Amino acid sequence: MRVAGRPLAWQHCFRHSIPLAIFLLLLLYLSAQILGECPPLSAALGGTQESKPCFSGAQRSLPLSSGALSGCGSRAQPCIPELPKPFQVQQELGALVVPQWKEPLCLEPQGMLGRMMRPFQASLNLTGDVELSQYLAGWRELVKLVTPLGSIFTFATSEASTKVTALEARLRGPDAEHYTSLAAMAAWERRTGLLGRPWSVPRDSARSSGSRTLLLLHRALRWSQLCLHRVATGELGGPDAGAQCSDAYGTALAPHHPWLIRQAARLAFLAFPGRGRLLELSCPGTTEAEARTALARAAGTLEDVYNRTQGMLAELGLLQLG
Repeated sequence: MRVAGRPLAWQHCFRHSIPLAIFLLLLLYLSAQILGECPPLSAALGGTQESKPCFSGAQRSLPLSSGALSGCGSRAQPCIPELPKPFQVQQELGALVVPQWKEPLCLEPQGMLGRMMRPFQASLNLTGDVELSQYLAGWRELVKLVTPLGSIFTFATSEASTKVTALEARLRGPDAEHYTSLAAMAAWERRTGLLGRPWSVPRDSARSSGSRTLLLLHRALRWSQLCLHRVATGELGGPDAGAQCSDAYGTALAPHHPWLIRQAARLAFLAFPGRGRLLELSCPGTTEAEARTALARAAGTLEDVYNRTQGMLAELGLLQLG
């Protein structure tokens, strides 16, 4: 039974909860006005996981562009900066003009290095052989290139010129048909007994076989290639050109020279020109960087010829001809 004059407990709680409910509704209304759109009131009061943060109308009205924030607005996922599309990056890079490296005059067909490189490149035929006429023409141009570079080159090129002349005589002689290539020459001289015994040196150099003469040129080509490559690629502050070419001599030629020649060569390297002078003579009228690049390409051509010839000499058993 209810006691007269005393309200029920639930009525008492209800009367006290009405002002609190009104206060909460006003608070929610004011929050919506300040922050913009809010989720439905039921979701806000329920506090479920699907409730989303409120976003202002100003944020929603901003246009999206490359690099802006996308996905922003009511009930949107968290904003993530958009990166430029790949094709946009390519279009922007495509507008840049990249200067192309212009080939210096020394590498052109009539240039100092170009005249030497062309016949050497032509000597490497498609069958894997070495054409002797082009090989010797390349040597003629190599002699012209290195002769002004110093006394050590003069000594080496004079020996090379003698051997080139001896081989050219065979190419124009009565057996010229057998001296078209390295493989043909070696086959002919083996059949006719001109090769001689391994490690034997003929007393008369005029009767030396063409294969042995080419082997001596082959060793000298290795020294020239190593020397030019090290001049082109040597670091600033590192060993000078004379020391590098002397080291190349010790690798390629010294093991095949008697003691007196080795000592004479060592003295000659003391008067070797500097790197700058070598680059200037090899590729005149260019910057040092351009001259280095051009000389490195020329050395690369010599290396290709050396590697082809070395492989053939080894295959034909001609590396032991003295």
